[in-house]
Amino acid sequence: MVEAEIIPRLMLAHAPSASSPRPFPRGGRKPTPAEIATFSDLVLAPPGEEVEDRIEALIADGLSLESLLLDLLAPTARHLGYLWEEDICDFADLTVAMGRLQRIMHDLSLRYAAETFDPLRGRNILLCPCPGETHIFGLSILERFFRDAGWDVVGTALDATADPLGRAADEWFDVVGFSLHCEVHLPKLTEAVHNIRRRSHNPGVRVLVGGAIFVDNPGLAKLVGADATAADARSAVAIAESLLDLQARAC
Repeated sequence: MVEAEIIPRLMLAHAPSASSPRPFPRGGRKPTPAEIATFSDLVLAPPGEEVEDRIEALIADGLSLESLLLDLLAPTARHLGYLWEEDICDFADLTVAMGRLQRIMHDLSLRYAAETFDPLRGRNILLCPCPGETHIFGLSILERFFRDAGWDVVGTALDATADPLGRAADEWFDVVGFSLHCEVHLPKLTEAVHNIRRRSHNPGVRVLVGGAIFVDNPGLAKLVGADATAADARSAVAIAESLLDLQARAC
C-alpha cells in the first residue's frame, strides 16, 4: 500500500506556477556523491531549515535547476527507495522524506519555472506509467523537461482513473512515452505499446520508453515494440525530437 498508493501521490503532487517565475541561475557543475549523501541524510533528518538552506547553498554555488532535478533529487529518491527496501528506514521516516522531496520540487517550480512553452511548435507527448507500475517519480521530472523544451505534455500518472489508450485513440499525440522500472511488467508494457499503435489517432505515433530497467538493458526497448529508449530526461527530449525529424524526412 505504501509503495503503490502513498509514495507515488506524495512524490508527484507537483504543478508549475501560474505566477511570473524568476530566472534560475545557470551553472555547469553536478552535485558530488558526498553532496548527494549529505542531502539524503538531511531529507531524513527531523524537521528544520537545513534542507532549504542546503538547496540555496547549492544554487548559489552554481548548480543548475536541471542538475538539481536529475542529479540530486532523483538520486535521493532512489536512495530512499533502497533504504525502504532494506528496512533501514521506517514508514514514518519514509513518508516525511518523500513529502519533503515533493515540496522541494513544488517550491522550485513556483520560484523558477520557465515559461518556455511555444504552442506554434505543435509537438505533443502523452506520458504514462506502464500498467501496474508504481515508481512514477521520474515522470514528474520528465514532464518538466518536455514542457521546458516547448512540447505540449499530457501526463496520466496522478490520475488513477486515467485511460491512456482511450486518450491516445481520441487525441493526436506525436509521441507516447511509457515508464517502467520492474521487469515483471514487461509483458504488460509490450501489450500497451501494441495497443497504442493499433488504436492511436495518429497512425504514425512514435513510442518512447524509459526507466531503470531500460538503463540497464536498452535492447528491451525493441523487445516491447518501442521506437527508442532514453536513459534520462536530458536525452529523452533529444531522442523524441530526432524520432519526429526522421519521420518528417521519410515522408
